[in-house]
Formats: sequence, C-alpha cells, structure tokens
Amino acid sequence: MSNNSNDTIFIGKKPLMTYVTSTIVQLATKPKVTIKARGLTTSIAIDVSQVVLKKTHPAFEISNVSINSESLVSTDGRNRDVSTIEITITRKNS
Repeated sequence: MSNNSNDTIFIGKKPLMTYVTSTIVQLATKPKVTIKARGLTTSIAIDVSQVVLKKTHPAFEISNVSINSESLVSTDGRNRDVSTIEITITRKNS
C-alpha cells in the first residue's frame, strides 16, 4: 500500500492524544488517513483509530486494516520479525 506521507500518521512514543489530534486534523482536509505502527506501538495505533471514530462518529469509518510483519536486523546482528499494522480511516459517503 503506497500512501502520500501527508495522509499518513506514524505512531511512536508520544502520548495517545497527540496522534488522535493529528489524525482528526488530517481528516478535516483529506478524505482518508492511514495510521501506521510497528512493534510495541501497534496497540497504540488501534487505540488511536478507536478514539478518532468515537470522537467523529458517524462521519468516518475504518475502510482497511492491514497486519503484516517485517524482518529487521537487530543491533546484535540477528534477524527479528516485527509486527506492523496499517489502519485506514475514510470519510463515510452519506
């Protein structure tokens, strides 16, 4: 899935509401926004999507969820599989 970086929110270590606010601001001007996370932040991405839907109900919906894994090389040189998630939120057609 290739997205323009302007319509993608990458989840990191900031507080949950930072990502919720960023997502809602993006949805005000764009028809869809993708929330991306990997590793331990995947649960935060799910929380962000649910808070956004509850705050904007019924204007938006989850249109796609993609769960995958990436193989990364750790600092000790070993391969590690890291889970990833992409959640796409789109404006509902009324």
